[in-house]
Parts: sequence; structure tokens; C-alpha cells
Amino acid sequence: MTELPHAYRGILRELRKSAVTPRKSNKTLVSNFRSIAAQYQKSGDPVILQDMRNALLFLRSQREHKLLLERYNPLVDLTAQERIKATARRVGLDMPSVHKPESA
Repeated sequence: MTELPHAYRGILRELRKSAVTPRKSNKTLVSNFRSIAAQYQKSGDPVILQDMRNALLFLRSQREHKLLLERYNPLVDLTAQERIKATARRVGLDMPSVHKPESA
């Protein structure tokens, strides 16, 4: 019976950590997980508990994947031009400045 609160609190923790604004979670997701937990308490179906554990594992893995992607691929959020410039700089080259004709 302690597995349900553990999974539910873990899901809430991961939702808070993955939120864009600090310490704020999506109310719709929280209420959906709360209703799933209530449904498990009524029925006692082990499939529901396994689904909650899977959701927790998915949320944790998704957050860790994003963290690792940002750490080991710092160019992921740059535009194409910025990415080319950063790659050229990494191998010791400088991008030539692009000529912009003056408007009359």
C-alpha cells in the first residue's frame, strides 16, 4: 500500500522539476494523476499502479535526457547560422562577414 504514495509523490516531484517556471506544475496533469491514484485506491488493480510507476520512470527519463542533451550538445538550441559559426570557431576558423548593401 505504500507503493502508491511513493509513485504519486515521485510523479508530482518530477512534474515540478520539469515545469518551465520554477516550482509550478500543470494543474491538469496533477488532477489527472490524482484521479488515477483514487481509482487505484478504489479498485486495487495492480495494472494501475504499474502504469503510475511507468509514468514516473518516463518523466524522470525525459528530464534526464534533456539535461544530458543540453550538457553534451550545447548547440542544440542555436539557429542554423549560429551553429555554423560556433562549429567554425571550434576548429579555429572565423566566419567571413557577410556584405550588406547599403539602402539608398
